Amino acid sequence: MLKPFGSGKPETAFQKGIKSISKLLIRFMLVMIPITFFINIGKHDVLITFTFSVAIAIGITPLLLPVILSSSLAKGAIRMSKKKTIVKKLDSIQSFGAMNILCTDKTGTLTKDEIVLQKYLDVNGNENYGVLKHAFLNAYFQTGLKGNIDNAIIDKAKEMNLSDISNHYTKQDEIPFDFARRRLSVVVSDGTKTQLITKGAVEEILSICSFVSDHGSVSELTPKKKEVIRNFTKQLNLEGLRVIAVCQKNDILDISNFSVKDESKMVLMGFIGFLDPPKESAKLAIDSLNEKGIRVIVLTGDNEEVTKCICKQVGINTAHIVSGSQVNRLTDTALLRLLYDTNIFVKLSPIEKARIVRLLKEAGNVVGYMGDGINDSPSLTNADVGISVDTAVDIAKETSDIILLEKDLNVLLDGAIEGRKTFANLLKYIKMAVSFNFGEVLSVLIASIVLPFLPITPIQLLVQSLLYDFGQLSLPFDNVDAEYVTKPRKWNLKDLRNFMFFMGPTSSIFDLMVFASLWFGFGLRLPQSALFQTIWFSYGVVSNLIGLHIIRTAKTPFVKSNASLPVYLTSILLSIVALIVPFTVLGKWIGLVPFAPIYLIVIIGFPILYCFIASMVKKLYVRKYGEWI
Repeated sequence: MLKPFGSGKPETAFQKGIKSISKLLIRFMLVMIPITFFINIGKHDVLITFTFSVAIAIGITPLLLPVILSSSLAKGAIRMSKKKTIVKKLDSIQSFGAMNILCTDKTGTLTKDEIVLQKYLDVNGNENYGVLKHAFLNAYFQTGLKGNIDNAIIDKAKEMNLSDISNHYTKQDEIPFDFARRRLSVVVSDGTKTQLITKGAVEEILSICSFVSDHGSVSELTPKKKEVIRNFTKQLNLEGLRVIAVCQKNDILDISNFSVKDESKMVLMGFIGFLDPPKESAKLAIDSLNEKGIRVIVLTGDNEEVTKCICKQVGINTAHIVSGSQVNRLTDTALLRLLYDTNIFVKLSPIEKARIVRLLKEAGNVVGYMGDGINDSPSLTNADVGISVDTAVDIAKETSDIILLEKDLNVLLDGAIEGRKTFANLLKYIKMAVSFNFGEVLSVLIASIVLPFLPITPIQLLVQSLLYDFGQLSLPFDNVDAEYVTKPRKWNLKDLRNFMFFMGPTSSIFDLMVFASLWFGFGLRLPQSALFQTIWFSYGVVSNLIGLHIIRTAKTPFVKSNASLPVYLTSILLSIVALIVPFTVLGKWIGLVPFAPIYLIVIIGFPILYCFIASMVKKLYVRKYGEWI
């Protein structure tokens, strides 16, 4: 069901994902604290054991997740603004990048949105100024929101020097447009006669007409004439013209309050045809969207023939076209089946559009909806990401998440790619944080069982975690491999767990190798526990910062994929800091001691070896699960 207006957008997959990872980490913390405490309670002081247990639990948590999240989204919003895309709601960036279906109207998106009145014809197809005159009076005197069609009629009347006739008429009443009737009526008087003038969709106008004006005389509108008229207007539609019918009646002198029931037994005057040609860039944009994994579905209020003509020209599959009346007759399940291979829906009401968006979303798609009118609000709310333009009405801009500064699908695609890059950098941090943190906590926990002393003190563990977290602050500025943005990426908690349990133990094995080399190779036993902890402290920071370059890309780092300059600089700078801290007052305060140069074999050598082994493990992971980030 549609959410009530004002109740806000439904929770997105990204918001659900952040909540899920938070719950997962909280569960790990709740489990790790008692396990660590009971394992070490017999070997160390109760206070030290408790603080160590808490430090272990904190160590598995990505401490800077809120900061990285905010900075990644903020940086992404800045990059997108340079691509003519304004982000209203930061967390919509991921949904924008993950979008695999875009629902849009054709007017202004596929077409130039330069509607021009091309033809004003009587029922025989002859040019007729009377038809234009009646259409002008209807468009001029209606007080609703004047659309492109009304403006095109008024502009044409001015061009033909017909606009002055409005001075001879006064408006008496109006029956506004609605999507059920698909027509609009005004009542005008010139002082001698009062007319009800109606314009609207051809079928809806034919349904209220009983007569037809033909060469100045009025005759009955027979079923045969209706069929001829339908064929005639269909031919105009096939030529790409949007056709509006115009009718009127004069015998309304005794009516004081007009209503829909008065739209009956009217005289069909003729038709006005509008041309809104497709954009030259639309076909290329549609092809590019499809190549990037975004399927375009057209949801329009226009009729089938005009829509089919435009969609054919821009490369949208027109094999299946479904109308609003068909949509209304179908259950959700039946409509969902149609949605798998139908790209065009015509003659839709706003509620029908919103229903289609909802069903696509419930089927597991990430749906974007592009709209700029008052009636687009329900669909903008239902979509994962609502997209509007800066020229849209206020309610559409208020409801949307993304504002395009240009109503162009190429601009939208550029914005979506930037959204994918932003999500990629955010996912890099989360994956490397949970895998490295999990691996380190696992190895430290094992070492605390085996060693007669703690492999690292609680304060050292927290400072160590903080240092390499600072190194990851540059990730929002990182480069993203071109292959990553070729398709939409969705948040996947299962994939995150697989990554953590695959790469975490890999780094943990290297940690245990370091412990073994310090214990057996260098003979660092209980009297040298401070030196043991110092080497582990510096190694932990350097290995995580070097490992960052393995995690950040599915390719070979430093060779086939290079990080951005800020990522390189922070990695180098903080690695140097990790080597220098033991020689400073800060190092002394947290229990670190200076070390001899020979220990650089462990601090630097093992991380380099890790790069080679982790690269092989990466290939196994990609082979098993299909992708890396």
